[in-house]
Amino acid sequence: MSERVLMKGNEAMAEAAIRAGCRHFFGYPITPQTEVAAYMSKKMPKIGGTYLQAESEIAAINMVLGAASAGVRAMTSSSSPGISLKTEGISYIAGSDLPCLIVNVERGGPGLGGIQPAQSDYWQATRALGHGDFHVLVFAPSTVQEVVDLVFLAYDLAEKYRMPSLLLSDGLLGQMMEPVSFPEPVERAAEKPWAANGHQNKRPHNIINSLYLAPDELERTVVERFRRYAEIERTEQRCQEYLCDDADYVIVAFGATSRVSQSAVDTLRAQGVKAGLLRPITLWPFPGDAIRSHIPHTKAFLSVEMSMGQMVDDVRLAVEGKVPVDFFGRTGGVIPRPAEVVEKVLTMAGGDK
Repeated sequence: MSERVLMKGNEAMAEAAIRAGCRHFFGYPITPQTEVAAYMSKKMPKIGGTYLQAESEIAAINMVLGAASAGVRAMTSSSSPGISLKTEGISYIAGSDLPCLIVNVERGGPGLGGIQPAQSDYWQATRALGHGDFHVLVFAPSTVQEVVDLVFLAYDLAEKYRMPSLLLSDGLLGQMMEPVSFPEPVERAAEKPWAANGHQNKRPHNIINSLYLAPDELERTVVERFRRYAEIERTEQRCQEYLCDDADYVIVAFGATSRVSQSAVDTLRAQGVKAGLLRPITLWPFPGDAIRSHIPHTKAFLSVEMSMGQMVDDVRLAVEGKVPVDFFGRTGGVIPRPAEVVEKVLTMAGGDK
């Protein structure tokens, strides 16, 4: 690990991608992620990499498709409306079984919405990032250091399972500055025997394709892909727990909202209310196993989000109706305050008496 340096979240993300072996960045400016592209525009030419500001978000994601087909570590970043434009290309990438890194520094919506932080792209990230039957790996950092760490993990798992990774940040994490340390640089990504990068007459041609005209062949391909997804759901769920072992009330929150929720847990504990925090790190696969493990001792779960309620659906699916699941959220770029979360839990606790 390198010495700790003070960096803005977006710039730390870009530096982490470079150190993780990314040498090809394709993007388009949009607030609040523009610093990612700006950082890449400065650094990529100095290290022999490619920085290309595409003519549109649609063009950028299709450039990632082309670069990933050649077996290199490629990346694009955008913010909410820009990700919406990229979804067709993401579907093509998933259908072609290609690894890559996609970054969404979320802002409020729908439409152009506002440039303030939000978490209202959860459904899009975990349910509807394109057409057809597929998933992408979704990671939700809560600190600038975790932004760095998850970039490395996102690339590694994308290549292990041959699928896109999405890093779901937000305007708060992207703009804040915190001390970070960087892992040692990845000198060379692993060779990819499936890549379309020239065969030198040493192997058969590789063809990257997502088109299957025969229904049976397409069905076999999709079913095989879902076997892979089932393995991921068994082995790659990640979360962090804080004071959950004896908690009567478990708050479930991800990303920047989890920082607010942890402060609320400390306040509640000081008031004699046994609260805990379960923070999903992977949003897909969602850490339902960890949530289920706390059902026997938990009176209720509370999903806290910067949205009108999206992750709460996954919490309810995990709990399976065995205990109540409640929701508290702010939206439109408004960040929940710890006092608001405390008040919500106290209201829930009062109703249980």
